[in-house]
Amino acid sequence: MSLTIGSGPLAARPAPSNYAIDGPAHRILFEPHPRRIRAVLGGRTVLDTVRAHLLHESNILPVLYAPIEDLDPELLEPTDHTSHCPFKGDASYWTVRAGDRVAENAVWAYQEPLETADWLAGYAALYWDRMDAWFEEDEEVRGHLRDPYHRVDARPSSRHVEVRAGDTVLAESDRPVLLYETGLPIRAYLPREDVRAELVASATRTHCPYKGDASYWSARLADGKVLDDAVWCYQRDALLADGPQAIAGLVSFLHDEVEVRISEPRGVAVGVS
Repeated sequence: MSLTIGSGPLAARPAPSNYAIDGPAHRILFEPHPRRIRAVLGGRTVLDTVRAHLLHESNILPVLYAPIEDLDPELLEPTDHTSHCPFKGDASYWTVRAGDRVAENAVWAYQEPLETADWLAGYAALYWDRMDAWFEEDEEVRGHLRDPYHRVDARPSSRHVEVRAGDTVLAESDRPVLLYETGLPIRAYLPREDVRAELVASATRTHCPYKGDASYWSARLADGKVLDDAVWCYQRDALLADGPQAIAGLVSFLHDEVEVRISEPRGVAVGVS
């Protein structure tokens, strides 16, 4: 499970347990992350570290903090910008300037953190989307760093899946692949042949650090109504090397007007000889 998202032990509403965490409802964990991490802007390496930590904070994706001395001081310009966190203290900011590339207030640090977060002293963080590229060892990482406590499991299933928009059946399958991902509802991925609705290619593309690049389609109903970007697919050649290959080429549905029904097992005996 993720530590901070969904029902994780550091989330705002953790799963039931036989123990209690003595502390505030908003929880923070500062964990070593010894992988080599680099951030690049304008062809210059802004950060190069093997001494980073991940800051796990309730209901927030992990944030990478690295020793300030692992950032190139020649690229940093202090600014007057500040912010306040009730759990960590007052943050100071720096702009990153690399040639003609400028990232305003892209770096922050708690130079005098609150006593309850004093381990942040000497560390700084960077806004992910203000850098040109990030690398974990020599692999480029897009989207955000992968949470070491986040799981993605794809399992072939014989459960019946029906996708509806009102009274219209958009897809129906007895051979889905069910995707179980930390903090998210079950997603059903179906063969294209089991889709009844007309799919219209969309220009929308998204990236998931755990699954890869997704292409989208809109679903056109018989009455001509179009459900924009209701269907997506992770193509085989776009998946990460360690992504869930079982969903490659399959489609999944998500839209405010779409209901995905996954049947409950009925009297299925598993592992009984």
